[in-house]
Amino acid sequence: MEEGILYIVGTPIGNLEDITLRALKILKEVDLIASEDTRHTRKLISHYDIHTSLTSFYEQNQVEKTSYLINYLKEGKKVALVSKAGVPGISDPGYYLIKEAIKEKVKIVPIPGPTALICALIVSGLPMDSFIFMGFLGKREGKRINKLKALKEEKRTLIIYEAPHRLRKVLKEMREVLGDRRIVVARELTKKFEEVLRGRISEIEAFFKEREPKGEFTLVVEGKNL
Repeated sequence: MEEGILYIVGTPIGNLEDITLRALKILKEVDLIASEDTRHTRKLISHYDIHTSLTSFYEQNQVEKTSYLINYLKEGKKVALVSKAGVPGISDPGYYLIKEAIKEKVKIVPIPGPTALICALIVSGLPMDSFIFMGFLGKREGKRINKLKALKEEKRTLIIYEAPHRLRKVLKEMREVLGDRRIVVARELTKKFEEVLRGRISEIEAFFKEREPKGEFTLVVEGKNL
């Protein structure tokens, strides 16, 4: 029987042209695409005239779906795992499937693609030789504050994802805990309304007091003593 393969496929974070030829080939050839957001993925595969079957794989069904997908892979099938956008496993439920597939000795093949954290870092102007990615700091203020306190002495560049409705609170918490450091706020990367703001945390706070935060945000913050 042919060996099953789980492909971890990077997909565009905005601009549909940001996908590799190899990723398109894999999405056409696999038996099934496991997607964090099937409606979003359907737009992508329709754009490229790909007709592979889709199945949902998101946080609320990841345990049940992982069992199904592992069995499917053990039958010699090939599955492409995709996020709503970017590289699966980074701040999304893909990590759970990857971890379980490794336990079950399923072959895993990475198919590189864009990710917001790297895109934001390379345009930030802050040091890129050493950095730490924190994902989302959390929904609760206490949890966010504790994470920021743990990062206060960190000398590496910090990269954080944040939702628009929490951005103002998080900027205030950063300034109060970390001090008024340099920060780069990247919004809607690769999309029509892409925007990159650079300045001190207080300056970015002032900007968003006058303007409602909208879109997806990646924050790049200088480490201590730079």
